[in-house]
Amino acid sequence: MTYWDPLPTVRAVVGKPLPPGRHWTDPVRHDWSGPAPEGWEKRDWRSVPGPFYASETDTCWTGRVCAPANVLYDDDGYGQEFVFRQPRNPHEVYDLICAVQCEVLDGYGGDGDAHWTPELVRDWWRERGRVREWAVALDRTWSVSEREDRRDAAAGARAYVAHIDHDLGPYLRSYLFRLAEGRPAGPAESLPGLPGA
Repeated sequence: MTYWDPLPTVRAVVGKPLPPGRHWTDPVRHDWSGPAPEGWEKRDWRSVPGPFYASETDTCWTGRVCAPANVLYDDDGYGQEFVFRQPRNPHEVYDLICAVQCEVLDGYGGDGDAHWTPELVRDWWRERGRVREWAVALDRTWSVSEREDRRDAAAGARAYVAHIDHDLGPYLRSYLFRLAEGRPAGPAESLPGLPGA
C-alpha cells in the first residue's frame, strides 16, 4: 500500500465550493490542514493516526451525515466526533471537509503529521485492542436502539472494527514510512513494521 497524502486536496478547495452531492454548499471557509482550536493534546483517544483528528466538537451528530466512512461519535455521554478512518481519496476528503464545516465548534485539526511520531503510531497500534473492544461494545448497544442515528453509528462502529482488523495495519505501515522519510514509499521500497503485525 502506498500512502496517499490528503492535504493537497484540502488546501486546493479553500475558498471554493465542495463538489456537488455534499450537505455543505457554501465555499470552504479556511484551510483545514491546521491545528484544532482546542489543540492536539485534546484529540479523542479513538482517533486513528494520520493528519486528521477531532479534539472537542459539538454534540449535534452531524459528522456521519457528511462522512460516514470516516467519522464516528463517542458514547461518553457527549457524542463528540472523531476520525476513525483517514480519508483515502479526494471524495472522502470532501466528505470530511463537509463534516468539519458543519461542526459548529470547528473542533477538527489537520496537522496530525506534525505531532505523530513513529513511536506514537506504534504505541497507538499496541493499544488498538482497547479501541476495538470499545467499538464492539458500541455496536452491541446502539445496533438495537430505536434511534436511527444510533443504528447508523453502530454501522460505523462495525466499519471501524473491520478497518482495525484488515486495512489499518497496512495504512499505518505506509504512514510510518511517510513520517520517517517525508514522502510516500516507492513500489520497491519496504515499509516499516508494526508490533504484532
